[in-house]
Amino acid sequence: QVQLVESGGGLVQPGGSLRLSCAASGFIFSIYTMGWYRQAPGKQRELVALITSGGGSTNYADSVKDRFTISRDNAKNTVYLQMNNLKPEDTAVYYCNKFPNSWGQGTQVTVSS
Repeated sequence: QVQLVESGGGLVQPGGSLRLSCAASGFIFSIYTMGWYRQAPGKQRELVALITSGGGSTNYADSVKDRFTISRDNAKNTVYLQMNNLKPEDTAVYYCNKFPNSWGQGTQVTVSS
């Protein structure tokens, strides 16, 4: 019943920006911690960012600190990931997560010239 639908991925040049969205349904969105994870080719899935239920606390992987911002709009049941100054190493499939173990289908982000 939990459904998480990511959107906003695509191809972007190094230094560019993308904003990912995750539309959530099937649960009380406003009381759950939400997160973004990513999996690059040949690598393990890794945490990108977390945000607590009210948006008061966030956590980021060191590799994206100061470049990515996670946010949420509880009125819209949506969590966002603003990605700035993208680098080729950010290329991955990005997944939305509802704590502890619900996942979206993923959206591809490719950073390339």
